[in-house]
Amino acid sequence: MMTEEKYNFVKFYERSFKENWEDAAVTDYGTDVTLTYGQLAINIEKLHILFKECGIEKNDKIAVMGKNNSNWVAVYLAAVTYGAIIVPILQDFRANDAIHIINHSESKLLFISDINWEGIDLDQIPKVKAAISLNDWHPISLALDPKKINYEAVAQKYKEKHPDGYWAKDVHFDERPNSEIASINYTSGTTGFSKGVITPLNALAGNVRYGLESGIAFKGSRFVTFLPLAHAYGCAFDFLSCLAAGGHTWLIGRTPSPKILLKAFSEVKPTVILSVPLILEKIYKKMIVPQIQKPPVSWVLKVPFLDEVICSKIREQLVQAFGGEFSQMIIGGAPLNPEVEAFLHRIKFPVSVGYGMTECAPLICYTPINEGPRKFSCGRPLKGIMEVKILNPNSEGIGEIVVRGENTMLGYYKNPQATKESFTKDGWLRTGDLGQLDEDGFLYIKGRCKTMLLGPSGQNIYPEEIEAKINNMPYVLESLVLQQEDTRLVALICPDYNEVDASGLTAEQLEEAMEEARKQVNSELASYEQIAIVKLYPHEFEKTPKKSIKRFLYTNMV
Repeated sequence: MMTEEKYNFVKFYERSFKENWEDAAVTDYGTDVTLTYGQLAINIEKLHILFKECGIEKNDKIAVMGKNNSNWVAVYLAAVTYGAIIVPILQDFRANDAIHIINHSESKLLFISDINWEGIDLDQIPKVKAAISLNDWHPISLALDPKKINYEAVAQKYKEKHPDGYWAKDVHFDERPNSEIASINYTSGTTGFSKGVITPLNALAGNVRYGLESGIAFKGSRFVTFLPLAHAYGCAFDFLSCLAAGGHTWLIGRTPSPKILLKAFSEVKPTVILSVPLILEKIYKKMIVPQIQKPPVSWVLKVPFLDEVICSKIREQLVQAFGGEFSQMIIGGAPLNPEVEAFLHRIKFPVSVGYGMTECAPLICYTPINEGPRKFSCGRPLKGIMEVKILNPNSEGIGEIVVRGENTMLGYYKNPQATKESFTKDGWLRTGDLGQLDEDGFLYIKGRCKTMLLGPSGQNIYPEEIEAKINNMPYVLESLVLQQEDTRLVALICPDYNEVDASGLTAEQLEEAMEEARKQVNSELASYEQIAIVKLYPHEFEKTPKKSIKRFLYTNMV
């Protein structure tokens, strides 16, 4: 546990607001909204007044759901500096999943984008005292006195409390030791399978500490934030590390297509870029592959010394496409395509891959570009912060990756069984991933013990949950959800031929029924969980004695 004041999570932001009062802190990209650290601090102070008016006490839960914007940032920081526990909810979650998370976490306040509120009613979330718009702070729905819980009433209370204004010298947050709970992050949005990761302030402080000490974030650094802030990766570095350092982050709330991102990069010229593999892979295929496949270039790339000229030109083109002023691109959230990674290393593009999980808020391993990251490795454990070892390694040194250190979670909220199963008897957190360590301590991921898949932005996807929905559809006996290299999901479906024959369906009608099933299931799933393709499988899947499908036999079928 980090007990030194310089590593106290709340104090990171008290110091930063005081030291960077007049500097730009956050910009809602594509709008004219930019908040200085001072303006953000004032919004946080007003939210503290709102919390008090709502009767929020220490360790009460406050949920936030919506696209990336400056109000989302203010709610998060206001909650943790007030002494409350923040519950971030991915905006892609369906309404019924969001309702489950709000109720399971026992949240008492909900800040939510207007569009996300459309499928929710206050009666469905009985513990919530008020739902407040992330768009413009207006109360959407109240179980409290509307005369007290509105923007004008809070503004009046603010003036009464600070008649001479609120300034850098006035910023003071109550002491919160790093042992206290900061957030509950839900790893899945499907009712009945959700696990709420209990993240202590210490875990967030460990990530921020690394962000500062490694030079990822520094005073004046510029970030383009397109990863969802409700996801641990974007939250820890694009947001928390950036603002602790005195940097400026541009928040993109729209779908991060390559076109939108390249425009943002050219305008902002970020000093570091955090990305998931899919974004980089798309840009690589669009910009680089067409060039290197042309006969003259493909020939030159095979000639020693001459290839260096081509590689240099390609590297410069790619660097300029991302703004031209970044020191490194950090890939996380999912594995990077080996072909893409090999080529990027060949042209000496400044890219490095990290490894983490929500249960570590998230970072476990990473090697900065100036320390020489190794191809196909996800780096070394964070020095002085995290430890990694391989449990029960085989003859090649491959075994389950287990970790411990400052960034680890406290457990799963209201789920003692899952918590117990996630730790070894001597306190190491089981990651469920297979890997090996080389003699220099670099970690290489070799596969997954678990069946969990990763979406394009690093979202956790649990195929069993989707399969359970598919198996309830007409004419389906059983199913298996797999993932293609482009991250799209494919459902292998074994039809219930007895039911098909009884209904007299033709082969064409069966395919139409499966397509209808796909559409119906997708209507109940988040956007990143959507089934893209259905393939019919002629007979039942091979199973273990426990009647579980042997998934490894089918991974190469998509």
